[in-house]
Amino acid sequence: MASTPRAFNGLARSSVARQFFRATRSNASQCQQRTLTSAVRQQLPQTWRRRTAMPMSRLVLIRAESTAAAVDNALKTKVKAVKSKSRIVRFAARAFATLGFVVVVAGVVVVGFFIYDATTYSSLGADADIPVSELALNPRRGGPKNLPIAEYYLSDDDCEDSKDTKHKPKLVILGTGWASVALLKQLNAGDYHVTVISPENHFLFTPMLPSATVGTLELRSLVEPIRRIVMRVRGHFLKASAVDVEFSEKLVEVSSVGPTGEDQRFYVPYDKLVVGVGSQTNPHGVKGLENCHFLKNIADAGNIRNKIIKNLEIACLPTTTDSERRRLLSFVVSGGGPTGVEFAAELYDMLNEDLCKYYPRLLRNEISVHVIQSRGHILNTYDEALSKYAEARFAHDGLDIQTNARVKEVRPDKILFSQKDETGQIVTKELPHGFCLWSTGVAQTDFSQMLAKKLGDSQTNRHALETDTHLRLSGTPLGDVYCVGDCSTVQNNVSDHIMTFLRTLAWEKGKDPEAMKITFADWRGVAKRVKSRFPQAGDHLRRLDKLFEAYDTDRSGTLDFSELNELLKQIDSKLTSLPATAQRANQQGVYLGHKFNKLAHAAPGMAINDMADGDIDEAVYKAFEYHHMGSLAYIGNGAIFDINGYNFGGGLFAAYLWRGAYFAQSVSMRTRVLLAMDWGKRTLFGRDMMNY
Repeated sequence: MASTPRAFNGLARSSVARQFFRATRSNASQCQQRTLTSAVRQQLPQTWRRRTAMPMSRLVLIRAESTAAAVDNALKTKVKAVKSKSRIVRFAARAFATLGFVVVVAGVVVVGFFIYDATTYSSLGADADIPVSELALNPRRGGPKNLPIAEYYLSDDDCEDSKDTKHKPKLVILGTGWASVALLKQLNAGDYHVTVISPENHFLFTPMLPSATVGTLELRSLVEPIRRIVMRVRGHFLKASAVDVEFSEKLVEVSSVGPTGEDQRFYVPYDKLVVGVGSQTNPHGVKGLENCHFLKNIADAGNIRNKIIKNLEIACLPTTTDSERRRLLSFVVSGGGPTGVEFAAELYDMLNEDLCKYYPRLLRNEISVHVIQSRGHILNTYDEALSKYAEARFAHDGLDIQTNARVKEVRPDKILFSQKDETGQIVTKELPHGFCLWSTGVAQTDFSQMLAKKLGDSQTNRHALETDTHLRLSGTPLGDVYCVGDCSTVQNNVSDHIMTFLRTLAWEKGKDPEAMKITFADWRGVAKRVKSRFPQAGDHLRRLDKLFEAYDTDRSGTLDFSELNELLKQIDSKLTSLPATAQRANQQGVYLGHKFNKLAHAAPGMAINDMADGDIDEAVYKAFEYHHMGSLAYIGNGAIFDINGYNFGGGLFAAYLWRGAYFAQSVSMRTRVLLAMDWGKRTLFGRDMMNY
């Protein structure tokens, strides 16, 4: 402030101070007789207080104070300008420094990439002598059909690591789905001689398959070469199909295409066999499914994409009539499950966001998307509130949903379905279509049906191969054959095993199982055995005292055979089959990987103690327990989440969460990079509206 002694001292050294002294000496006669207040006088320096005591300087001091305030304000303004200028300079300097750092880092990355790229063009020992086993070149023949037996492969002697696994236990895996890949990723390298057999030489990321049908994602972004995964465990891959299994001789009969297109058959021996052949679309006995498209593999996605673009192109021709154009632009989805709903949502996104950019706007007005669902709601396995939310969003977007409808026949130009009218009468309706997707559940493959028939009474499920809780295929030698993924189902028939539990308990007490009485302490032991053998029943056995009291009908304090049978049947009725989803298959693959690692680790000790028989799986590792992590579904620039009772849905933010969840579950860094690039390409350039 100008009123402080330091400010006045600065003022005394300025030109203003000199003007002040000249003014007080030259204009003394003109000053009025006014005295300064004591407060102002006390704020002045001692030298200035003496001058202000003289009458001739009173008015001049008032003017000097005004002049000093103006100078102070000018100095403040100048300081602010200097500070503002310095901030701009500092910001510009930091910005240029940051930009320079980014440019340098980017340059280093680019140079490093080109250096690495240059190293990838080198040959990998093409001129070196490669040892190959004679049995790999000329397999011996044997088995029931006297076919070649592939005991050794061309790559068994490629390196020392391969030679080490050459004589390890033979693990044969049928299929390259979620369970098989999860198993391969968990296995310890070198513990087994691994052979993977499948007609497909890639792993398909199925949850994002609907996105590939409309060009949101490219087909290659959803697949991972299976040989890249198999090489981690020093294994082998055979592009062939399993057609039969000889359980007594531990041989898998395999069919492949020969050099001239002929069918070739041979055997692959195994010590442990894992069946993960997946499933096929359930036809439900409907006629005309040859007029439908399916969505099970990467080829199906490509065919659907070509068909959609083909219909759009034909609809643009001047020779296409109005009625034919509307039929071509009518897209029907039969099945309101996750696959059908997500395909309808992806199709709507493409038609709404990209169609009008490249095609006549009339097409957008004549396009219709229909979903036919046999149940009362779409996504009926989700929480009902989420199903209604998805239906409301589809209705808002103009997608037609036909619930409680059953398809009777699919013709080339229309689909026939039955539905109840307002009076409750069942009427038959027809819907013209230019494209129909059939997505109505899964059924057994021909190979699975053959195995079920071969195993006879051990397999009573018509929809999947039955396994025990250790994932061992029922009816096969214990510990030899396992079954995982969509082709399998875990037995939950607790009541059917009651005699096993009772016999075990009776033998421990030396009693007859049919006549024994079970006390509450015995019931706790039985419940412990049930939980150990059937982990999924654990949720229904939390209050043992209440269950015991509820089924002790005679209030005797004990349970007889019939009462215990009713109790276990009640638990059995509450257990449901595990869902045929990717997360269940993945958990089963991880479980088997851990179990096989444990078995390989325990093998030397079991060999020393001559332990070759018995339930080794149960002795080494626990039974399989499925943990449901939740369900997701894309519903068109939005998504719904059903996660262990926490349900929510939303727009773009939920869609980004949906993408992030599947991005994290992608099988490799390669596919994650490709997914990110595809999403970025769609944002910048839109979808590629073309077929090939």
